Amino acid sequence: MRAALYAAANAMMMRSVASSEIKSWGLRLMRRKGRRRAVVAVARKLAVIMHRIWADNTEFRHGKMEGTV
Repeated sequence: MRAALYAAANAMMMRSVASSEIKSWGLRLMRRKGRRRAVVAVARKLAVIMHRIWADNTEFRHGKMEGTV
């Protein structure tokens, strides 16, 4: 699971042309902390979002993330 999350985060950050709140947050983090740390942080954020969706039994809604700065 960890490898799959890392691969998804890496693809989102490096290969995807679509913009998203998570990607822009990760790119800002990449400038400060480096690529690997940023990809791991994005992978963790994806895991938290997927866990929350699973626990609440809700659908994913693409839009502004709540609780972010």
